[in-house]
Parts: sequence; structure tokens; C-alpha cells
Amino acid sequence: MIHKLSDVQSKNIGKDTNIWQFCVVLPDAKIGENCNICANVFIENDVVIGNNVTIKCGVQLWNGVTVEDNVFIGPNVTFTNDLYPRSKQYPEKFAKTIIKQGASIGANATILGGITIGENAMIGAGSVVTKDVPADEVWFGNPARFVRKISKNC
Repeated sequence: MIHKLSDVQSKNIGKDTNIWQFCVVLPDAKIGENCNICANVFIENDVVIGNNVTIKCGVQLWNGVTVEDNVFIGPNVTFTNDLYPRSKQYPEKFAKTIIKQGASIGANATILGGITIGENAMIGAGSVVTKDVPADEVWFGNPARFVRKISKNC
């Protein structure tokens, strides 16, 4: 289902994916199956989103972001792709950010460009992630720091 008030230019949208109102999806973006893209999400061209992904309201996914399967991205999470931004000055290539399978990112977290968040990792709400996060770890704070390993229950 693609809401009539969204601007979805990509034809690369998987089966059973919902894209809600006021979203913009550029032509070369790839979105997998059974995803839920909530209102007011912007997805740029060089973005790949896996299957069973939830992206809550107010998120922008810029060129260079890859989101693997079963990822949760909370409301207003901010991604960056240029570590030294200047108006009308663009890098030769944008930083590549990878959110690995099963990771969860809490509301209002900021993810700097070029970061990899490991499988099943959890990022606390409001955190600023400035370096790679290993698999199966909880990180939060500004800058985000290791808090604990994830057990089977959480």
C-alpha cells in the first residue's frame, strides 16, 4: 500500500510494504518486502532497505545508507552522510552507513556517516553514535558508549 499523499518514484518496492502519507522515495531507492515506512520519511536514491523493516515518522535516509532485514528505526532518527558539510560543496562520494540485521535505533538518535551498527545491537533514544557499534550490544549517550551485552531476552 502506497498512500496517495506520498511521492514514491521508485519501482523497487517489495510486496506487502506500506508507505504512508507525506513520504518521498526517490527513483533508485530499493525497499524490501513487508516494510512499514511511516509518515514524513524521506528516502534518497542510493539507499537500500531490507525486508521486515520499520521506519517511524520523521526519518531521512540519505545516499549511502543500507538498512538490513528486521531493523527498527525509531521516530526522528537522524542519519548523516557527509562529515564535513558545506553549502553547495559535495564530497566525491558519500560515507556508507550500514545498519545490520535485527538492530534497533531509538527515537531521536543521530548516526554519523560511515558507521556500522552490528547485528541485533540497540541504540538508546537520543544517542549520538560516532563510531561502529558491535553486534549484540546496547549503546547510549552522547557520545554513545557501550552499556552492556544483549541477553536472549533483550
